Amino acid sequence: MSKLKKSYATKAKVMLHGGDYNPDQWLHRPDILADDIKLMKLAHTNAFSVGIFAWSTLEPEEGVYNFEWLDEIINNIHNNGGHVILATPSGARPAWMSQKYPEVLRVNASRMKQLHGARHNHCFTSPVYREKTQQINRLLAERYKDHPALIMWHVSNEYGGECHCDLCQEAFREWLKKKYNNDLDALNEAWWGPFWSHTISDWSQIDSPSPIGENAVHGLNLDWKRFVTDQTIDFYENEIVPLRELTPDIPVTTNFMADTNDLIPFRALDYSKFAKHVDVITWDAYPAWHNDWETTADLAMKVGFIDDLYRSLKQQPFLLLESTPSAVNWHDVNKAKRPGMHLLSAMQMVAHGSDSVMYFQWRKSRGSSEKFHGAVVDHDNSAENRVFKDVAQVGQTLEKLSKVVGTYKKADVAIMYDWENKWALNDAQGFGMKSKRYTQTAHQQYRAFWENDIPVDVITKEQDFSAYKLLIVPMLYLASEETIARLKGFVANGGTLVMTYISGIVNEYDLTYLGGWHSDLQEIFGINPLETDTLYPKDTNKVQYNNKTYELKDYATIIDVASAQVEATYQDDFYASTPAVTSHSFGKGKTYYIGARLEDEFHRNFYKQLMKDLAIESPVPVTHESGVSVQVRSDEENDYFFVMNFTEEQQSISFTSEVKDLVTGEKLLGDKTLDKYEVRIVEKKK
Repeated sequence: MSKLKKSYATKAKVMLHGGDYNPDQWLHRPDILADDIKLMKLAHTNAFSVGIFAWSTLEPEEGVYNFEWLDEIINNIHNNGGHVILATPSGARPAWMSQKYPEVLRVNASRMKQLHGARHNHCFTSPVYREKTQQINRLLAERYKDHPALIMWHVSNEYGGECHCDLCQEAFREWLKKKYNNDLDALNEAWWGPFWSHTISDWSQIDSPSPIGENAVHGLNLDWKRFVTDQTIDFYENEIVPLRELTPDIPVTTNFMADTNDLIPFRALDYSKFAKHVDVITWDAYPAWHNDWETTADLAMKVGFIDDLYRSLKQQPFLLLESTPSAVNWHDVNKAKRPGMHLLSAMQMVAHGSDSVMYFQWRKSRGSSEKFHGAVVDHDNSAENRVFKDVAQVGQTLEKLSKVVGTYKKADVAIMYDWENKWALNDAQGFGMKSKRYTQTAHQQYRAFWENDIPVDVITKEQDFSAYKLLIVPMLYLASEETIARLKGFVANGGTLVMTYISGIVNEYDLTYLGGWHSDLQEIFGINPLETDTLYPKDTNKVQYNNKTYELKDYATIIDVASAQVEATYQDDFYASTPAVTSHSFGKGKTYYIGARLEDEFHRNFYKQLMKDLAIESPVPVTHESGVSVQVRSDEENDYFFVMNFTEEQQSISFTSEVKDLVTGEKLLGDKTLDKYEVRIVEKKK
């Protein structure tokens, strides 16, 4: 549950507005650098991430340093009233290092040594790279630790990828020895070694998964992904040693990501683990607004889901560290944001808990791969183009939202999201290979609340369940004994739990539970799922619930009812008239099992009834039609409502009690109209 007290991301205690500033690309153009300072004021920006990819400029050859340019840049930003988020440069390594120390280069899964280039093409295990990154970071910390402009450390950039070199192989084996207490029998049990004669008789026989070797031992695959997360975090922790030592009061972060094609949380690293090692959650958001495969409201819902997940990781405001004021350059189609969308999309981030709107990047590069990526300052160097004016409008709006900084979001509903579960489920050679769609199934549950302006925390399996009235656990294929016990305790103590099909199948080692569904799950749900029918894409079935019929696609669980109540039944196939949805009272609480993948309209009606039963009500003083979303942030005295029109038409809304517009200052009550993409931000006393 979110804290009631304000929580500030940085000592600035203002809405941060700015972005990645790369003056190292323009040191030969002092006139450009002078223009930057003037344009920063005109854009109403106040914070800049500096030095992210500047290693070759900071240390052009080994042991030769050039910090004077950075001194001048930081001083100029400070004298201009701005704040500095100082980056460590490990995200892109200088060529001299790759040439002199080839061990820093990664080896891919096919065991091919990579050449120098791109970003994050380095080995996280390499002692040389760890030494070099810590060395440059110490110099930065020593030089700028007392600079008044410094408000946060931006460590590296968008960690990701993996290395399969000999150093990493040995590190993986050591990681496994620790995990399995140096017991090969325990490892073989967890990996089900006798299958295909894969029993390991010596630790040296273990290699990471590879397309030219072993890639079908699911326990190995799962442990490798866990190792990659842990090794990445360990590399990060090595990087920040001098930062913690020399600047203990300056928060440290690194920017998280999302997979942008389908806008789901980043797959490759378990951010639930990484979140424990950063002071502030930050992430880089690049939704494909105005695409041709979904509505604007559908995409906004997905953005809200990730925002609520990343906010909930630490139960405090997060920072949007990268976004674009217009188009990106790496989608299949790079469409510009339409008028009004930049302000709306920026305010959505703030509405879900961000205390910043930051961009990649401040000024467009002149050459290389990102020269057409959206930026605040275009190649025309003008403050008069549409995009620059849109950015200035966002800045002016953020300046009026100082009251919102540090505020919390209170939720009675939580949805569980688990990275390890996603890895294991995707690896499972069963069900529908293309229809598992774990994150999209979570979206289905989330949508019903987003459309009704009900705040939601998206939490992980380790977080506290007790403060929520309703906990939803979609497709928890991988569920450890510990997680199952915690769910049982939540229900016994009065919580309401909803679980879906394909849940509780395997333990944390990706080994199936024997003897039917786990006994604790059978006890709290009063059922035993017997079989999962997987449908072809053209197949359908129907389910009857509350005298209405809903379409079923992809999955149907055949359920044996022990003591549960039947809420819905299948209409067709060999399991016609058998239970599809059940409920069961257990202890002081109640459980619901949704056995089939059903259409959105079912979820709307099912959760509408649950909201009524559990007295879960929207806190917003606004009525509206579909496509408008209202999010609330709060402090001890006020609620701040963000009323957002994610449609291409005017929408009628009505304020049911008097509120004050934080941007215009006007009092609002009764019927109003929101234009296409318009957002109103209002305040209401508690």
